Formats: sequence, C-alpha cells, structure tokens
Amino acid sequence: MTVPETTPQALNQAMLEAVEFVHAEGWDAAPTLFALVPTRLLADQLADPDESAPLTLVVQDLPEHILPGSEELGDYMSRLAWPEEIAGVVLAQEIMFRDAALGDAPARPARLFSGVLRVEDVELTLLQLRPTEEELVEAGPFAEDKIELRGGPEVAPGVLQALRYGLEQDPEHLD
Repeated sequence: MTVPETTPQALNQAMLEAVEFVHAEGWDAAPTLFALVPTRLLADQLADPDESAPLTLVVQDLPEHILPGSEELGDYMSRLAWPEEIAGVVLAQEIMFRDAALGDAPARPARLFSGVLRVEDVELTLLQLRPTEEELVEAGPFAEDKIELRGGPEVAPGVLQALRYGLEQDPEHLD
C-alpha cells in the first residue's frame, strides 16, 4: 500500500532516508538541503524508482562557504522559493546541542534534521547526537553505524519556519 505524499508518514519516511544519506557521508559535513519531490513525478526519470516511497529526495547544491547554523544559512534559506511541484524540504546540519534536561552538561555535536511539507502542520525535527569516544569504545565494533534519533515538539521552530517560508513563496515573483 502506497502512503499518500502529503501525510506525516510520507515526511517520516523521507526524513529517515535523509538521515541515512547524511550519516553515510560522515561527521563534520556541510549542511545538506533536500527537495522532496513526489516520486510519481520522477518515475520516468529514475532508473529504479522506489514505488513504496511517496517522496524522492533530490539533493540541492548549497554554496560551499555556508556553515551550519550560520546567519548566512538563514539568509540563504530566506531567499529560496520552491516551485509547486516540490512537496517539501529537508535541511540537515550539524549543530552544538545542549540538553536542558541535563542541567549544566556541556554542549555536544549533533545533527539536526528539519523537514516540512506544503501541507500545513506536517513538519518534523530529528536530532542525532554525535557519539563520544567513550560511547564508541563501550559500544564496540560498528558503533558508528548505529543511528539514534530524538525528536519532539518545539525543536528548532525557527528552522521549520524558514523552510516553510520557501514553500510559501512564488518563485516567479522573487527579486
């Protein structure tokens, strides 16, 4: 059964694919931006389309000098306008994360995955903490292959708002 492309389940599936893609690239990477295109629109152009995936990730080129979490990234995102064929967007970036629940614990590297669909209120943010050396030793071989994700409401609302803004703009009327 195919999942409709405008549902939270479709975004979840696309986000997990984005997580796997970025994780395979390794840590200390530049931000990665994905357009989410309905697979049905690309089926003729893909060698082996995944018919069970309602959305296909299409990696977008970002200027190389843009750093994760930077004002430049925010500025760049605010100038994007996506054509209506794009169902949604996912941004992956490395950040420093401090867990407020742990009190004064130091911030640690993490990946922030933020995604939105054009459909109102369909959005998701996931966080992947970078394992410490101690955690890698404790977990044994292949520890770096394990992906643990966190998520929740009200995580990175500004990023979600910036992504949604680009979906709401008319690409033909931007300066």
